[in-house]
Amino acid sequence: MTGFAEIWSYLSQGPLLWLTATLAAYAVGDAAFRAAGRAPAVNPVLIAVALLAGVLAVTGTPYSTYFEGAQFVHFLLGPATVTLALPLWQARGLVARAALPVAVALIAGSVTGVVSALAIAQGLGVGDQILASLAPKSATAPVALGISERLGGSPTLTAVLVITTGVIGAVSATPLLNALGIRDWRARGFATGVAAHGLGTARALQVHPVAGAFAGLGMALNAVATALIAPVVLGWFR
Repeated sequence: MTGFAEIWSYLSQGPLLWLTATLAAYAVGDAAFRAAGRAPAVNPVLIAVALLAGVLAVTGTPYSTYFEGAQFVHFLLGPATVTLALPLWQARGLVARAALPVAVALIAGSVTGVVSALAIAQGLGVGDQILASLAPKSATAPVALGISERLGGSPTLTAVLVITTGVIGAVSATPLLNALGIRDWRARGFATGVAAHGLGTARALQVHPVAGAFAGLGMALNAVATALIAPVVLGWFR
């Protein structure tokens, strides 16, 4: 046992171990997702996060050590986000014809996302730093982290809140929109992208190409809108 502990202590300091663990955890989650017939509740990211959190807790590994390896995956968030321009370009005709509804929905969705989160949090008595960390939780991760830091929040906490928001949106969007009777793929996709950024967009792309295109549009526009709206709304609550 002593020898194993020494080996693990050595390996756990290497970025390659945690990069491999991240990819393996997602592979397990994706396999479970496919086995469940792509059911939204069996979200591969949620499964991967749970597996990795369990491993870190059991081994006592600090998040900073884990992130030395996971940062390679984190770096790919930027290029992955840019690739969402392809389905958006393919649906450019639909986007142009829906410009006015998209603008109205963006303002409503962005303002509601920030105001509702801060109102609930303030009602629960959370501190100023947590409010600042929570304000950009519906924006895509790279943008949300920058907004949080600028507002005086904790980028680490914001990252957790962004992932949680995305997972909840990806899991609940399809059944919720079905229950509400919303059948327009443009509306479904845009709402998912605004509320649940990249993870919601990935789910929308799995459901329908038009929904995926509008989800990508919603995610991109909401990142800009949140950067403008969050500081103003946070100022009201402060």
